[in-house]
Amino acid sequence: MRAIAVSEYGATPAPMNLPRPEPGPGEILVKMIAAGLNPLDWKVADGMLKDSVDASFPLILGQDGAGVVDAVGEDVTRLRHGEQVYGTFAMPERGLGAFAEYALARDDGPVARMPEGMIYTQAAAVPTASVAALAMVEEARVDAGQTVLVVGATGGVGQGVVQLAAREGAKVIATARDDMAGTMRRLGADETVDHSEGDLNAQVLAVHNDGIDAVIDTVGDTPETEVIAQLLRPGGTYVSSVWSVNPDAMEAMGLRGINFDTDPSAELLDRLSDLIDAGDFQVRAEREIPLEDAPGALADNRAGGARGKTVIRI
Repeated sequence: MRAIAVSEYGATPAPMNLPRPEPGPGEILVKMIAAGLNPLDWKVADGMLKDSVDASFPLILGQDGAGVVDAVGEDVTRLRHGEQVYGTFAMPERGLGAFAEYALARDDGPVARMPEGMIYTQAAAVPTASVAALAMVEEARVDAGQTVLVVGATGGVGQGVVQLAAREGAKVIATARDDMAGTMRRLGADETVDHSEGDLNAQVLAVHNDGIDAVIDTVGDTPETEVIAQLLRPGGTYVSSVWSVNPDAMEAMGLRGINFDTDPSAELLDRLSDLIDAGDFQVRAEREIPLEDAPGALADNRAGGARGKTVIRI
């Protein structure tokens, strides 16, 4: 089967022809139709997991995807042959991932039936980014009447955070350049600030001179985090998905600082499916590419400045 993989940590991702996996007990084999690209994918290729997972090589990259259940192993009870599913398919210890014609998943793992009427390229854009967005908003305890700054709002996770925070009744400030400001407002942002047009804190304080309640940050490094945290009122919350928070330093400032770690699950995917079916959550695939172009797309994502999701057609 066709796949995008690395021969070792640090190697350049490349197209390979690899054996099709077979489902064992409690596993499903999915014929992949589309896969979603995340920053985690190139981080895995670089060796992010080398100290925690005994990966097998060649290692197929990719976490997220959508497709059709092609075969099931023994003791599978939740999902059936022929069902349309989406979720997370990474099994690095077996060298398997989503950037391939076929992928494996646990029947009790982070895989769910696709939302009604959703197409594969949309579904593939959901799992990691949107699950992270849902969990981060809940971790930040966003509530009606609060003012929330979303840093990295134009990326896949950020766009989900904007929608979900607005749905909770918060006033949302999104970081975005002028050409994305309209998109952010359509997703629910009340205001936008352009970090390329001057001091971010000054722009926020010009409108909210008494500070804000929460920051949900998907991109900032530690020095940036320490500066942006100065916007928070006492008791405010800073959540970072890139582990840029020093919780002890935040506590000393009277703030709650959280380094967020994504933990996808079927339950969270089912909740997202309900929101999508109800029209309360939008998924935008900004760019679609064929599988063979995935190595270049990974390099582009590494360079930064992501706007929405890149989806791979398989």
